[in-house]
Amino acid sequence: MRESPVVAALPSDLRSALDAELGRYPQTRLTQSVERLSARYRENNPATAPILSTDADIAAYAGYRMPATYAAVHAVLAEAALRAPGFAPRTQIDVGGGTGAAIWAAADVWPSLEESTVVEQVPGAIALGQRLAGNAGDKAVRGSTWRRGLIDPAAPAPDADLVTLSYVLGELPEARRAEVVRWLSAKAGMLVLIEPGTPAGYERIVEARDQLVGLGLSLVAPCPHEGDCPIPRGKDWCHFSARLPRTGLHRQLKSGTLGFEDEKFSYVVASRTEPERADGRILRHPVKRKGMVSLALCAETGLTETIVTKRHGTAYRAARDAEWGDPWPPQSTRD
Repeated sequence: MRESPVVAALPSDLRSALDAELGRYPQTRLTQSVERLSARYRENNPATAPILSTDADIAAYAGYRMPATYAAVHAVLAEAALRAPGFAPRTQIDVGGGTGAAIWAAADVWPSLEESTVVEQVPGAIALGQRLAGNAGDKAVRGSTWRRGLIDPAAPAPDADLVTLSYVLGELPEARRAEVVRWLSAKAGMLVLIEPGTPAGYERIVEARDQLVGLGLSLVAPCPHEGDCPIPRGKDWCHFSARLPRTGLHRQLKSGTLGFEDEKFSYVVASRTEPERADGRILRHPVKRKGMVSLALCAETGLTETIVTKRHGTAYRAARDAEWGDPWPPQSTRD
């Protein structure tokens, strides 16, 4: 029985390369940079990006955010791969990609990737991302292209099998977001949008979700349907969680004591082909008691609660193993 979330650890080659980069700076300098970055995030100003003014700031940012970003993106892409088993991307463009966490995650999920491109506006982030990628065992990451650029809907649309945008929509002015989503989706085989798992992050995602459906794309995940989102706006929000381990240095940067952390995120994946959509999605941690499991689900019929007991046999065993974010029912109970 799975008693805790799947842990999404950084690949060993990325972890070693990141530790080496962080080792170039005094611990106190990195901690100061992280404190400033954390304060900026807590301001929750969606139009303001983190200030990365020095190489130490950029290294601290990578140490502070890259593991969590990798964990969230990997969780989302792994679910997309399950829902679209025939999708085998050869090309990826990661827009606003920072130091490249998304191309590392995509390469782990899809060995079919041959070409990865990161578009980023901060030169120092590009330089660090390139150095990290140079240590990759995967050819697509090691040979990735890094291009300095802005998110500009007036430019040619990103043209790739897989287009990713993670933790960026909230840094854009609200009036530009719809135009950016349209631009990102114009030539993408599959588009992945990820935002923080906060009420504000969910609102940005649900607006993009509705727009993508209106543009004729099919929802791959997490939604089990393409009707209106049944979650009451302003009262609740749809989000998920990925667990990542903390190294000793990671704990110091985050002033944490636990050996892990949980990254909360909201997301939508859309594609030009019809996926194998789940019948339902578990929206909260299942409530597991002796002889029964209660599941809060989003389904085509709306928000529902399902009680699974021992008399359900295989379904009960699956429910005991189920976690927040899983599809329901699992394929094994329908065969």
